Amino acid sequence: MSGTVAAWLRLARNPFLIAGIILLAVVILFGPVMSLVVDKDLVKVGSTLPDQRPSAEFPFGTDTVGRDILAVMVVGTPLTLRIGLIAGTIGLGLGTLFGFLAGYFGGWVDTLLKGAADVLLTVPGLLFLVVIATTLRGAVSLNMMALVVALLAWMWPTRTIRSQVLTLRERQFVMVARLSGLNGFEIIVRELIPNLLPYLAASFVSAVSSAILASIGLEALGLGPQNVPTLGMTIYWSQYYTAVLRGLWWWWAPPIVMIIITFVGLFLLSMGLDQVANPKLRRVA
Repeated sequence: MSGTVAAWLRLARNPFLIAGIILLAVVILFGPVMSLVVDKDLVKVGSTLPDQRPSAEFPFGTDTVGRDILAVMVVGTPLTLRIGLIAGTIGLGLGTLFGFLAGYFGGWVDTLLKGAADVLLTVPGLLFLVVIATTLRGAVSLNMMALVVALLAWMWPTRTIRSQVLTLRERQFVMVARLSGLNGFEIIVRELIPNLLPYLAASFVSAVSSAILASIGLEALGLGPQNVPTLGMTIYWSQYYTAVLRGLWWWWAPPIVMIIITFVGLFLLSMGLDQVANPKLRRVA
């Protein structure tokens, strides 16, 4: 019990972790809380007068097609986070599975999985995603976008988790578990995964960050779900209607600010988790 209390106290004293949690809480709660006071029907095309500057009635102004930008942000922020969470979860899940299998069992399993990850890591990720998204453009939905991004989200976790498992499988506690009669899968579940939980948590944050960045990049190129007001698609439509040249800063600035807050929060959270998972960083802190 005392060890658990000490661990929680160490987490509570980590300024990067606390700051990251606060920023991400602001982003996550923005949509649900603001939806209580913002009419989400104003996200529809033609629901308001176009190109209105920010005012008391429309704090974030309106765009050229007559949408309230605040309503777009309220609806689009959770959707962007949803893409990142789905893609990051799938990518890290596959990377964790492949990394543990390759690192612990070795042999042909390691050769096959490590070789596949190495080959695919040499492929330009954005180019590959653009080709897939262009092929599926007519059928791209929110979940389809997440799956497209997840296609290239598992290779790096596979490599890094495999390297961690390679070091852990030679530790004394793993040898004791083998002598106790546990098979490979039982050792992975009972011994290796609990020891790598802080590292897996930090890897999950990084996977979500990469997935959000990849989805925003595709959407900014117009390859996302056309009728879904995600942050990336909002930026794309502002470019499409030349909002920068026309001085409509209130159209593209809010989604960019929200994206910056999201990535700063994820970065701080990742730094905090790295300090928890890495004893050397913890001693320096």
